[in-house]
Amino acid sequence: MTRLNWHAPFEELREGQRFRSRGRTVTESDVVAFAALTGDWHPQHSDAQWAARSRFGERIAHGMLVVAFSVGLVPLDPDRVIALRRLRDVVFKRPLALGRTIHVDGGVTRLVRVQQDAGLVGMRWDIRDELDRVVCRAEVEVLWSCGEHAEDGAAARSIEHSAGVAPC
Repeated sequence: MTRLNWHAPFEELREGQRFRSRGRTVTESDVVAFAALTGDWHPQHSDAQWAARSRFGERIAHGMLVVAFSVGLVPLDPDRVIALRRLRDVVFKRPLALGRTIHVDGGVTRLVRVQQDAGLVGMRWDIRDELDRVVCRAEVEVLWSCGEHAEDGAAARSIEHSAGVAPC
């Protein structure tokens, strides 16, 4: 297995390179803060008595919270990754109970040069719990700088206007 180097320029990346993120335990405080931030107070996440009678038998983390934490777990180098461009085919495979720990296993699936100084990197992310069970899968696409670090942001500004990309 070839490990993904998060600091490498686009032209040094190869399809099939892999990574595994650090872990993070999802707490009750996380779920409450996410519910407050989003307004999603569904009882599956926020009402212990209701959730105990539900299909899952307990409160679970919001699926979008799991995805959001995953973005934070992946060590995107801000000097290389210009923008998170796309999430697609997000599939929630199993509920994540409070107190579980997640990590991301992923790999490069596609490389497309879009400008002289930037390319799109497609990745598949498997978000797993501490028992190595897949909780969620997603296809992720990021805009990655080429050559020397593109610290001046020229690639980001150029791509933003031509492809509807927002900076990270």
